[in-house]
Amino acid sequence: MAFVQRLRHSYTAFPSKCREFRPVFCQLRWRSTTAISSTIDEKSQPKLARDMVLDFDDPKQAFKSKTTWEIVRALAVFKICSIDLIVKNNKMLMTAAQKLLGRRLFEIIMKGTFYGHFVAGESKEDIKPKINTMEKFGVGAILDYAVEADMPESPSNDVSNKSTVNEEPAQDFDVADAERRYKFQRAFVDRRKNLFSARTYMYEGEEKCDENRDVFLECIETTGKTSQNGFAAIKLTALGRPLLLLRLSEILNQTRFYFDKLASKSGFLTERSIASTAFHKGLQDIGIDMSEDEASRIFDIIDQDRTGDIDVIEWHNFLTPQLQLAKLFKAKVKGEKDKPLISTMTDSELKEMQNLQDRLVQIAELAKERGVTLMVDAEQSYFQPAISRLTLDCQRACNKEKPVVFNTYQCYLKNAHDTVLVDLELAKRENFYFGAKLVRGAYMEQERSRAAAAKYEDPIHPNYAATNACYHEVAETILRSVAEQGSHLMIASHNQESVRLTVQKMKDYGIDPKDGKVFFGQLLGMCDGITYALGQAGFSSYKYVPYGPVVEVLPYLSRRAMENRGLLRGIVKERGMLWEELKRRAREGELGHDPLLLVS
Repeated sequence: MAFVQRLRHSYTAFPSKCREFRPVFCQLRWRSTTAISSTIDEKSQPKLARDMVLDFDDPKQAFKSKTTWEIVRALAVFKICSIDLIVKNNKMLMTAAQKLLGRRLFEIIMKGTFYGHFVAGESKEDIKPKINTMEKFGVGAILDYAVEADMPESPSNDVSNKSTVNEEPAQDFDVADAERRYKFQRAFVDRRKNLFSARTYMYEGEEKCDENRDVFLECIETTGKTSQNGFAAIKLTALGRPLLLLRLSEILNQTRFYFDKLASKSGFLTERSIASTAFHKGLQDIGIDMSEDEASRIFDIIDQDRTGDIDVIEWHNFLTPQLQLAKLFKAKVKGEKDKPLISTMTDSELKEMQNLQDRLVQIAELAKERGVTLMVDAEQSYFQPAISRLTLDCQRACNKEKPVVFNTYQCYLKNAHDTVLVDLELAKRENFYFGAKLVRGAYMEQERSRAAAAKYEDPIHPNYAATNACYHEVAETILRSVAEQGSHLMIASHNQESVRLTVQKMKDYGIDPKDGKVFFGQLLGMCDGITYALGQAGFSSYKYVPYGPVVEVLPYLSRRAMENRGLLRGIVKERGMLWEELKRRAREGELGHDPLLLVS
């Protein structure tokens, strides 16, 4: 699309040191609390990032926050994770052990092994020592109440109450590939299948959504009380019916499709917008039966900045989160008496969508009050347009003074970079801070299977190299915005190359680690070499810290076991580093190592 191509050019087609030529997009004023020059002077670069060499392979540095017992436990856990027979049957084995040993003995053993390695504790009081130790070594916490319902595999939960949710989209509109992507697919209702690296919430009714909201609120309260500058993560599928997100995604996709179609059919796409003088003719050319007065009225509604033209952001924002404006678009496709141009939701669907949004707003407002940064996790691509839209609406409300709410971008998606460019432009126009968490993605096997079964284009990059390239391109785009616009970025990655490249780009763009605008995050119990090297070097480094009662976090532990089996190369390296540190301590008489003595 021409508009996105223009944005892409604006962010990438000029060196940061060059001020002689900049496209119009970057001449516009960026919102920032401080004036940051776009000219990068080597002398002004942060001394810490310029002079320091990060060593992610130093066992002593990586594990000096661990006792020797914790190192031995980590070695045992990683060894077990490398045994396929145990990992594949981990749920059955844990269930059998619990019955055989009894709950109390089972919990003691789990706390000495898997639970103790991957989970911080059972309650907010239990996790304080762990978080305090982490903070003393320069590492913050992203808290997650990791209790999960281990539900039986059944597709009935998400499709109950069919009277309020359509199984098929209301409109079979003329883009076969996109149409199939947002159709309800019964075979893929149970989103837990073949998924080990991310939690899945199944819809169990509005009361359960309220319970999930309360859990998230409690997690934010705990974060505010136990951690400085802490983060909390949530999933929107926990707050409402996933099929509503699918329906909203379909509607948002339709709005984007018609923008492209108007432009291509009528030939009146300027460098960045649709001119008002050609809007009615364009509608006629694509077969929409609407009077000139109706077209003019709708154009005025969409043209929010009253410039006399519409660009993709104004067009995409035509629908409010509650979709009320969609009802004004009464046009019908010629020859289709009951077929609206853009689908709308029923009143009952709108009520459920409003409930979902209200829950999200309550969570975001509490996060703002408690000084906690809220990260909204990305989910499957066919839900993502809706999730991103609702998150952006939250950012509009909460990110005026600083980035409180972060959106998550999955870089294994082919459209990741274009999506980031449009969202950055929206934040600039509407004067709120952009906040982003960057991940590669957790749903690849599901996405590929669904695309193949429903016969639409695979939304995922063809290979890991392409995903890496996208990750680094998106990271650089946002880092430039960090320097110029005051955006914030969380690099959520266990990949050393990505971390090193981010550190280098921070240096290139003059971003001081002490500014607290760029963050790095890894899971508790994994990749300590990266996390603690960054934290002790002055970067904003975080661990994703789950907590909750032993028996109730077993599904989480099961997923960690499966994930570690799939990350064999990284685990082999970490086991090697653990062995090196254990042998060094034995050699140097430090088996009684007490981490707190180093920072007391």
